[in-house]
Amino acid sequence: MGHGHHHGHGAHAHPQASATRTFAWVTLINLAYTVVEAGYGFHTNSLTLLSDALHNLGDVLGLALAWGAAALAGRPPRGRHTYGWRRATLLSPLANAVLLMVFSGALGWEAFRRFSAPPEIPATPVIVIASLGILVNLGAAWLVKDGHAHDLNKRGAFLHLLADAAVSLAAVLAGVGMATLGWAWLDPATALLIAVVVAVGSWGLLRDSFDAAMDAVPGSVDPEEVRAFLQDQPGVSAVHHLHIWPLGANEIALTAHLVRAREDDHDAFLDATMHALDDRFGVNHATLQIERGTGCGHDRHDAAPHHSH
Repeated sequence: MGHGHHHGHGAHAHPQASATRTFAWVTLINLAYTVVEAGYGFHTNSLTLLSDALHNLGDVLGLALAWGAAALAGRPPRGRHTYGWRRATLLSPLANAVLLMVFSGALGWEAFRRFSAPPEIPATPVIVIASLGILVNLGAAWLVKDGHAHDLNKRGAFLHLLADAAVSLAAVLAGVGMATLGWAWLDPATALLIAVVVAVGSWGLLRDSFDAAMDAVPGSVDPEEVRAFLQDQPGVSAVHHLHIWPLGANEIALTAHLVRAREDDHDAFLDATMHALDDRFGVNHATLQIERGTGCGHDRHDAAPHHSH
């Protein structure tokens, strides 16, 4: 019986530190803007600015979660945490998605409440401060845009910031409409529209982050294609106990039992197979167990897959 293990961690340290610094800057910038917006909201008695500041405060908490997760993911494995703290980058977007859903629901409820009696809101401060909010949030989103399509942690922060920019844009439009047309109902109408947009956008993140937290196979990997690939490797007669799950942002783990009678090229086979798994499927943390003979006694367990890590 043989074992093979392959992963590439040499390049993780610097990107992880960079991600931590990025989240720190984005969080602090948004916190500063939230304080300014809340201050002007109290000064002008503007419910729009106060509610937007409250929404931004919630997003700052979400960004702080992403910042903390990026910092935790950089901690080396030790003691009982043999994989380190990489999973924090999967749990953080789950918390972010829940926060987004909660805030969109609260925003929608406030919009319905205001339809019956839209308050008079001073338009000029709303337009000026909300315009600043657009610049702040789009700038912060630009800072975290690299890799957000494949990193759930960055994706959660990225969606937070775009949602904030959309809220600020809606506030600007509502302010312009109220100033030029006197349409007080624009405030709750735009708020309701934003609530729907945020809810729809966060649903995908909620689904993906929940799947990742439950060790589901990442969406970028087809498990049947991986099984067929392993089955087609030289000398392999059967594949058992194939498990694929995300370890953290941009890290995919795999374990499998391969029935293979040949012994002449053991090390070369493992090395070639695991490099191919990385190149073809992005599986960069693979562990393969080679079993001799013509069969495997683990078939009955495949219906209830499990692994420990």
